Parts: sequence; structure tokens; C-alpha cells
Amino acid sequence: MSRWTFYTAPGTCALATHIALQEAGADFDVVKLDFAAGQQQSAEYLAINPKGRVPALKTEHGVLTETPALLTFVAQRFPEAGLAPLNDPFAFAQLQELNSYLASTAHVAHAHKRRGARWADDPAAHESMRAKVPQTMTACAAYLESQIVGPWVTGEHFSVADAYLYTIGSWLEGDGVDLKAFPKLTAYLARVAARPAVQRAQAQANT
Repeated sequence: MSRWTFYTAPGTCALATHIALQEAGADFDVVKLDFAAGQQQSAEYLAINPKGRVPALKTEHGVLTETPALLTFVAQRFPEAGLAPLNDPFAFAQLQELNSYLASTAHVAHAHKRRGARWADDPAAHESMRAKVPQTMTACAAYLESQIVGPWVTGEHFSVADAYLYTIGSWLEGDGVDLKAFPKLTAYLARVAARPAVQRAQAQANT
């Protein structure tokens, strides 16, 4: 397998894939984009990912984007890492169910805080979206609290869903969620944060 290139930016959902790559022991280089400088919209990066977003992973087969797809790819490419229940179709679908919720509901609710221009042009509408974020993200936190069934979100084994849930969970307090109301989720996030692979991914992304 040739060495991969992973494109990321601090504070983004790319952290989930970064954690998965570290947990899997993948061989990859890290390219950090400066969003404030608009590097994600540069011609060079748009040639890699025309969406102008992260994450993106350049492999020997081509470039992959979108967190749920990348997490599935890493889990399947490194089955020995045990990052997904690959031999249990129902359990794997449950993992995908959670990842889909994180992508389509929780992440979108979070994006209303700073990305209102994606959905409306009226500044008043943007402010209305921002004002709604604490409520919608608190609802997401309540659902996620109910989904933690063991030390990890799927039970006894750490999976790529934990990498994604941890990433989204790290945004909750900044989105106005009172984490004291969710003790199970708070303890869970601390367990994930203590994993060496998580700490390595965060160090690479933020330095």
C-alpha cells in the first residue's frame, strides 16, 4: 500500500477520520489547510476536492471525501484494527446509522451557528439560525447520551463511530450545551480523549 495524504483543518469534522487513521496504524502524511486564509478554496486544493472542504484522503486508488465514507473505508481497509463489526451486517448497519445521524443531523445543526449563508441570504435569518443552535445541539446531545451502551458507543469495542461521536461531542459545549445534564456522554468523551491515538491525531491537527 502506498503512503496516503490526508487533508485536514483544526476544529473540523476531519478529526474523526484522523483518529480512525491513527487507530488503524495507517501510513499517511498530513496536510493542514488554513481556512482563515481560504486555502480550502485554492485552485490547488479544489483540484483535489472540488467541494472545497475537509476531510479528503488521497489514496493509491484516488481521492475520497465525506466523513462517513472515509470512516467506512479505513475500517474495511484495516480489518485487523477492529474498528467496525465488519462480519455482522446488522451491527455494521447500526454503526452506519449513527454515523449518518452525526453527518446529516448533528453536524448540520452545528453548522447553523457560522454557516447560515449556506441556507439563507438574509442576515436576520442567519441570526435566527444561530439562536437555535443551543436548542438543537442539546437535543442531539440527549439522543447521543441515550446511544452509549457500554464503554464505547457500540458496546465493548472502540469503533470509527466513536471517532466521529467524539469529534461532534467536542463541539457541544461551544454550541451552548450544558454538558452537566449529560453525565454519561461527558464521561464517555473523557474516555475517548484519553486514548493515545486520539491524542496523536489532535496533536497533528493542531500543531
